[in-house]
Amino acid sequence: MRDLTSLPKAHLHLHFTGSLRVPSLVDMARARGVTLPGTLTDADPLRVPADQRGWFRFQRQYDAARAVVRGEVAIRRVVREAAIDDAAEGSRRLELQVEPSSYAHDVGGLTPALEIILDEARLASRDTGVEVGIIVAGSRIRHPLDARTLARLAARHAGDGPGDVVGFGLSNDERRGNTADWSGAFAIARRSGLPGVPHGGELLGPEHVRDVVAHLTPARLGHGVRISEDPALMDLIAADGIALEVCPASNVSLGVYRGLAEVPLRRLFDAGLRIALGADDPLLFHSRLVDQYEAARGQGFSDGELATLAKYSIDASFAPENSKRAMRADVDAWLAGGDQW
Repeated sequence: MRDLTSLPKAHLHLHFTGSLRVPSLVDMARARGVTLPGTLTDADPLRVPADQRGWFRFQRQYDAARAVVRGEVAIRRVVREAAIDDAAEGSRRLELQVEPSSYAHDVGGLTPALEIILDEARLASRDTGVEVGIIVAGSRIRHPLDARTLARLAARHAGDGPGDVVGFGLSNDERRGNTADWSGAFAIARRSGLPGVPHGGELLGPEHVRDVVAHLTPARLGHGVRISEDPALMDLIAADGIALEVCPASNVSLGVYRGLAEVPLRRLFDAGLRIALGADDPLLFHSRLVDQYEAARGQGFSDGELATLAKYSIDASFAPENSKRAMRADVDAWLAGGDQW
C-alpha cells in the first residue's frame, strides 16, 4: 500500500471555521476572554442523530466556534492554517468555503471581509504551494436576498487562480427554505462565470437532490450521498457530469450512516459518479482529508482506485487546466510506485 499523505489530491469541501485546529480555536477564545463549550475542545468528535435536534446541536457548536473568529488577524490565521494543513496531507488545491457575512462586523463590512480572505489565500498559496481558491456561500438560514448580495460580491472577484472566488455555494441545513428561492443568486453567479456548488443529498434524499439540480444547476453537489438510494438519479447525475463532494466522517458524525463502512462510496464509484473526498469540518469531526481516503481504503478501494478518486477531485476542481494536468501527472507518478511503504 502506498502512503496516502503523499497522494496528490484536491480538497473541495472544507468550511472556513470548520477547518480550524482546536489549539488555534482555544487561542482565539482566550484572546477574546470567551469560554468555549467543553465539547469543542475535548478529544471526542461530535456525534449527533440525523434529525432536527441533532442538527441544532451541530449548529450551536459551529456558531460558538465562529463567534471567536473576529478581526483581520484571526481571519488570516484560519486561511493560512487551512492551507498549511492541506499541504501536509498532499493537497495541491484547496477550495475553501465561506459565508463572509459571519466575519464582516469587526473588519468594516462584507467587502473588506472577503478581500482579507482572498488576500490571505493568495499569500498562503505562494507560501505553501497549495492553490487556494475561495467559494462564497449563501446560507439556508438567511434570507435568499442575502445570497444575491453575496453572489454580486463574489462576481466582482471571480477567477480560477489562487486568491480568486472560484464558485458559489449554498450551505447549512438542507431542510430549511424552498430551494427555488435561491435560484436568483445562483443565476447571478453563473452570469459571472462562477459554477454552483450547493449542498444537497445528505440530510435529505433523492427528491431533494432533484430539486437542487433543477433550480440551482450545480457543477458539484456538496455531499450528495443519498442519491445512492435512487439508481435512475445516479445515472442522471453521472450523465450530467455533476461531481459529488463526499465527506464520509461528516456523514457518520451527523448520523446519516452508523459507521464509515455504511457510507456508499463503492456504490457511487461503481455507478460512474465522480467523487471528490472532503473533510467538511475537521474542528468538529476530528477527521481530516487523508482520513477520508483511509475510509475508502477501509472499504476495499485499491491504490489504483484511490488514485482515481484523487484524479476525480482534481478534475472536479475549478483549477486552471495546466494545473490540473500537472496534478494528474503527479498522481500517475504516485501510482507508479515511488511512494510505497
